[in-house]
Amino acid sequence: MKKIWFYSLLVFLGGCCFGVLSTFVKLSYANEFTLAQITGLQFLFGFLMIWSFIPFIRTVRQRRSMILKLIVSGIPMGLTGIFYYQSLQTIDASVAIILLFQFVWIGTLLEWTIDRKKPNQMRMIAIGTCMVGSFLAGGFFMSSFNITIEGVIWGLLAAVTFSTFIYLSGKVGKGVPAIQKSAWLTTGGLLTVIILFSKTYLIEGFPLDTFLAVAPYGLILGLFGVFLPPLLFSIGMPKVGSGLGTILSSSELPVAIMMSTFVLHETVTTSQWVGVVMIISGIIIGNGLNKKKTSHNMLKAS
Repeated sequence: MKKIWFYSLLVFLGGCCFGVLSTFVKLSYANEFTLAQITGLQFLFGFLMIWSFIPFIRTVRQRRSMILKLIVSGIPMGLTGIFYYQSLQTIDASVAIILLFQFVWIGTLLEWTIDRKKPNQMRMIAIGTCMVGSFLAGGFFMSSFNITIEGVIWGLLAAVTFSTFIYLSGKVGKGVPAIQKSAWLTTGGLLTVIILFSKTYLIEGFPLDTFLAVAPYGLILGLFGVFLPPLLFSIGMPKVGSGLGTILSSSELPVAIMMSTFVLHETVTTSQWVGVVMIISGIIIGNGLNKKKTSHNMLKAS
């Protein structure tokens, strides 16, 4: 029982990591850095961080087919960063966060469609609570917003790829050590970014002064967006399942709101804090449901 809560906590923290990203992306855009520069250094630093641990851990020899599966499973992670950061360029951050947050129900839909695991009433209540909370926390009803069709499409694509990454991280490579698995997932994400922005890198280049200026943002985004999430998800997601995992990962939005408050000094209204409380309540409901399910399975097995 304690182990289930431990694995749930890891997935919860993985979601929290993604909540840090929007604040530093805003800061990097304010300093006139480009999407290619931000994502490029984010995945480069994340890649170097995770692979620097490989020589010091016990690894398991993997077939080429498994390595390829893990690399391919890392593609949605790379695409999520690109799509989400692109949406932040064209629509208000609060709207982009809400659009990304749609991964909560998309992930459950994936599990229902692919694994035939129909969500029960309590899980639907948890999802509904999180979704209502997301609109309140994002301040969607408080003021007018800058919304474009292009931005909405990018935001929804980010939600789809993020939920896909969460699903795959819990399904592919279950027997692979977490750090080793994360290294290959990160490799897939880095390759995705390099391929999509190869023309930009080759033509515009990456001047040393620009590299040094954007490096601090790349380090932070690499730590919280590339290094920690796949590692935490690799450990926790196979144990809790992608359905509950998406609910636990909704911790991303409350953290994003708190980061905006304490780092960007943005004003957060009472209704937004109510939304944060609702999201946390949804997470507790979802995890409490998983606890009951685990207890029932243990009693049944005994």
